[in-house]
Amino acid sequence: MGGIMKRSLAIALSLAISLGLFTSLTACSQSGQSPNKNKADAGEVAKVIAEAQKMSNAELFKKAAEELDGKTMNGIGNSSRGKTAAEGFIKELSKIKSGFSGKIAWSQPKNNSIFEALTADINGNTKTYSMTLIQDGNQIKSKMFDTGLLLNYIPHDFAQAKGVDLEASTKPFMALQTLIKVFMINNQGKTVVKNFWDFVAKDSKPMFMGVNSEPIGKNFLYMLTSEKYSDLVKAAFDKLSAEQKSYFEPTIKAMEKEAKELGLKAKNAAYGLAWVKLWCNQYNEVTDDGPICKKLVSKSAAGETGLLVYSKLRSVEESDESSVNHVNVASYQDGYVGIGGYGYKHYLMIPKTSPLPWTACAFISYMTTSKDGFKAWGKDIGGYSPNPACNQDHSKDGEKDGKTVFAAKNDRGYDWWLKQGQLVIEDPTYCAEVSPVMSDVIDGWTKK
Repeated sequence: MGGIMKRSLAIALSLAISLGLFTSLTACSQSGQSPNKNKADAGEVAKVIAEAQKMSNAELFKKAAEELDGKTMNGIGNSSRGKTAAEGFIKELSKIKSGFSGKIAWSQPKNNSIFEALTADINGNTKTYSMTLIQDGNQIKSKMFDTGLLLNYIPHDFAQAKGVDLEASTKPFMALQTLIKVFMINNQGKTVVKNFWDFVAKDSKPMFMGVNSEPIGKNFLYMLTSEKYSDLVKAAFDKLSAEQKSYFEPTIKAMEKEAKELGLKAKNAAYGLAWVKLWCNQYNEVTDDGPICKKLVSKSAAGETGLLVYSKLRSVEESDESSVNHVNVASYQDGYVGIGGYGYKHYLMIPKTSPLPWTACAFISYMTTSKDGFKAWGKDIGGYSPNPACNQDHSKDGEKDGKTVFAAKNDRGYDWWLKQGQLVIEDPTYCAEVSPVMSDVIDGWTKK
């Protein structure tokens, strides 16, 4: 009797499955849809990316012109300048196809909500966004890349470009640019800052956006505990006077135990961790880099310091009270020792559900392989494409009639910052590795 019941159940189950499959196929047929309508299910976007990576811009732009014609591609990004770049890209496609009428709509979500917006769109029914320009390598790695929600794409013409460091610019994902935040000092007072540790010396209160108001700032602090950058922190400490060292040594000693408990592996992690602790205890939190810059360049801010986006100097309105000449870029000073700033990246990625993947790939290639494509960002100091051919020379932005008027505006360039400027560069993999154990510790140290 048990065998008969089992066979009956098996037959019933088989009929149910067959009926369900028939109903599903019939519904698809009646609606005119294929069972593989969702590109993510079929892996079609990944297939397009694999093909696109073998194509030149000429071939790729042709595919994009055909796909986008008569449609609108939606992009989402941390930078509003994507809209400006999109206008140039549409003009390029218009040269390829007669009567071309495609468009790109660009949106910039507020308050770091881009991750929620993308996740909801990819997992929802709408599938709006075809590509994204996104920052914060830590969250991208853990929330978007490792989960397969965002895919990496490396343009063929970018990979073939002269001077491109593929390892640094495409792993773990494709970078549009490196933006730098630099340490600056108001020179109207008697404050002297000649060493990285001076920013966390007693009574020092540098202006800073805050560890949670802009997560990339937290990534900077994570990076100081890595092998490479904790060595630089230690090297700067070694150049201090005996009196200066004696002030910091108790904190460093305490952080030796903390580093072990956190599982930090770098030989000099305690030095980086000590600097981070003192910084979090002391920095003066300001809502945004704009207000930091406005205050720092004023006469009334004599002796104040800050860590802020370098390009903010472009917006300073010169007057007797406010001037770029009221600040020194720390690393540009003769004799300055140690880390001079932090480089974080804007990454270009494609959602696994991209409705217009050919156009997304072509737009990314446009921004990373031509000076016109990168112009929206390259027009300012402190923003560098990984493709040397896309960058503009800003080494004389502070000159007028052949004479230096604003020394702080003479950008010495990405290569200089990497070497002489000792720039810390965001590593998404390291940040994602240590953030689970360091994030709460940093929050606890931050007294605001």
